[in-house]
Amino acid sequence: MIFLEKKKILLIISGGIAAYKSLDLIRSFTKLQCEVKTILTKGGTEFVTPLSITSLSKNKVYEDIYSVENESEMDHISLSRWADLILIAPATSNIIAKMSQGISDDLATTVVQASNKNIFVCPAMNVRMWEHASNKQNLEKIKSYNYRIIGPFNGAMACGEYGDGRMADIEYILKELDNFFKFKSNDKKLRAVVTAGPTQEYIDPVRYISNRSSGKQGYEIAKSLFNNGFDTTLISGPSKLIPNPNINFLKVNTAEEMYQKTVENLPCDVAIFCAAVGDFKVKNLSKDKIKKNIDLKLDFEKNIDILKLISKNNNKPKLVIGFSAETSNLHTNSKQKLQNKGCDWIIANDVSKNDIGFDSDFNEVSIFYKDKNVDDEIITKTYKSVVADEIVKRVINQLNLI
Repeated sequence: MIFLEKKKILLIISGGIAAYKSLDLIRSFTKLQCEVKTILTKGGTEFVTPLSITSLSKNKVYEDIYSVENESEMDHISLSRWADLILIAPATSNIIAKMSQGISDDLATTVVQASNKNIFVCPAMNVRMWEHASNKQNLEKIKSYNYRIIGPFNGAMACGEYGDGRMADIEYILKELDNFFKFKSNDKKLRAVVTAGPTQEYIDPVRYISNRSSGKQGYEIAKSLFNNGFDTTLISGPSKLIPNPNINFLKVNTAEEMYQKTVENLPCDVAIFCAAVGDFKVKNLSKDKIKKNIDLKLDFEKNIDILKLISKNNNKPKLVIGFSAETSNLHTNSKQKLQNKGCDWIIANDVSKNDIGFDSDFNEVSIFYKDKNVDDEIITKTYKSVVADEIVKRVINQLNLI
């Protein structure tokens, strides 16, 4: 945890049963010689006391935005400027909802609103609250503000139920923060290339063969990479989606165009091939529109294999990731693709499922690694934006090891 050492942490403790973990969190920070200042919400005082916090942090606890003593120092400004980052742990459904709507009715939410620092949020709540549509929408909104979500974990809860919603373990939180500072310490900004959307392979000047890919997963991955500090290029086939204006956006139609734009943007640190590239193209493209009164016969040939070619390119990125859209035998087909393409990871999903397939806002993916020392993983069904963040977390961890 060398990159986390001696950092200034502003910890916001909101009113959930997981607040007791904040004491262990403070103790862990102090062992790393971090300076910790704490804001305790009114709800938080029901679970932990200012005395306990002060005993561990050796700093006073901030509670009341209307305190004459505190506001003489303009704490909602000074605290946010003082910190290297702001950590909200636990973050209840209530405080997440307030942040999503820009409500600033106490010191904690006012500091968040006034902050110019990176904000990390550790959700902790009942599984039904976590899965509620309003909570999911609120999480999506605060992520659009570039707040970073850590957890939650799946497991037993204090209420006796089991599922997602348990606050992330202390060691996991520390690792995420350490990785953030490690990544931030890089003098050179890392470069990422992402492909997304379908390709169009023309039959004649007005007709083409394509597929149902919307590009949503690729666009979310590009956005997450940018939010995590990557210099990001998004190469997209035809899509109705609007890219982040800060991302280098390149629009293409055919697989050949996508390949050429990819090569032009090498070298890079990571390339993620999320596009649904057409496997075949028409062998003899008609220069004129084909009339419907002729006996039409189309001959196809294999299309350019972008993933395979980039995996063997002299300017091969440090990390090459391919996507695999499957309708059956997902595990077998993806493992075979990983071997045949020569890439580092294959991320596969089952597009035969209507709730996670093309044009859905949700996804469920399996990650297969070339490194046999790393276990394959499944990211269970969730929003594509969350899947993107989980993938990017793993990308950052991998690049930190290279």
